[in-house]
Amino acid sequence: MTDKLLHTALDLLQEAVFILDVERTVKFSNSVAIDLFGDGFVGNDFVQIIRHPECIKAIDEVRKGKESAEYSISIDYPVKANFSVLVSRLGKKKRGNAEILVSLKDISDLREAEQMRSDFVANVSHELRSPLTALAGFIETLRGSAKDDEVARERFLGLMDHEASRMVRLIADLLSLSKLEANLRIRPSGQADVVAIIRRVQTSLNDLAKKESKTVELEIAVPAEASKIPGNEDELTQVFQNLIENAIKYGSQGTTVSIKVDTKESVAGIPGQAVAVEIRDQGEGIPKHQIARLTERFYRVDTHRSRDKGGTGLGLAIVKHIMNHHRGRMHIDSEVGVGSTFTIYLPTSK
Repeated sequence: MTDKLLHTALDLLQEAVFILDVERTVKFSNSVAIDLFGDGFVGNDFVQIIRHPECIKAIDEVRKGKESAEYSISIDYPVKANFSVLVSRLGKKKRGNAEILVSLKDISDLREAEQMRSDFVANVSHELRSPLTALAGFIETLRGSAKDDEVARERFLGLMDHEASRMVRLIADLLSLSKLEANLRIRPSGQADVVAIIRRVQTSLNDLAKKESKTVELEIAVPAEASKIPGNEDELTQVFQNLIENAIKYGSQGTTVSIKVDTKESVAGIPGQAVAVEIRDQGEGIPKHQIARLTERFYRVDTHRSRDKGGTGLGLAIVKHIMNHHRGRMHIDSEVGVGSTFTIYLPTSK
């Protein structure tokens, strides 16, 4: 293969590729390498591009006669990324004048996924350990000093019921997330009536709105006709249940939670028409810098308050997954001291 054909072939690869001579001088860099690290390195020592000791070590091992060497590296400059570095001799030339091929495969997404899994396990462990520790303490107290104290017994049993219920909700939410992730690439095949779902959710949450130690009114504005879309009724019920329940819980005393359903002719990222569902509360609001993190698993604006209200920290992560499953969108707008608006956009056709 001529150098021209080789260089053309290397330009088609998705990895960053360099060809060095035995002195470690750069003789060629493909288009991906130029996009990542810049141009103008041909004729210079490779160390001017990447100074990571393990990358240089792999090159030196091949320079000294080894067929290939592979390491994983993390760099911060000129790009912050993780790479799998494969260095090998190019062709079957003798050791003294063999060219060296350096391939860098970006594995940042893989590393981030591994970190997310690790963080997820740590978070789940923490979320389960807290109520389990509390339950163990209550049981010990009921067996000891409060054994014959009826008032204390009723109080502790109430607290135990609260903690046990929170664990049940947490496990149910974890199972929901697992199921959603497994089916994320398969679009829902059924039909769902958005208006009918919202009316059912409204009915089921009316009591909560009245007994949340602060009367919150539910104000609903929906079209008289059905708003049918391709979708899974159970999943969409979960979306509106989560969002409307949150609006009630975090709305201020004596305020209104408004729910509005409309049709939009054009929404970014959705082909054709979309049904828009706007859920607005008059609560404390959310600082702008925290909005982007609201759909992260276990992320809470106010950890203590969320747990007091029985939150698992997974509700908005579930909403996000369901919206992705339905190829929909969610927009969050909030102002501290004014309230928050969560708007759901769902395509009306596949």
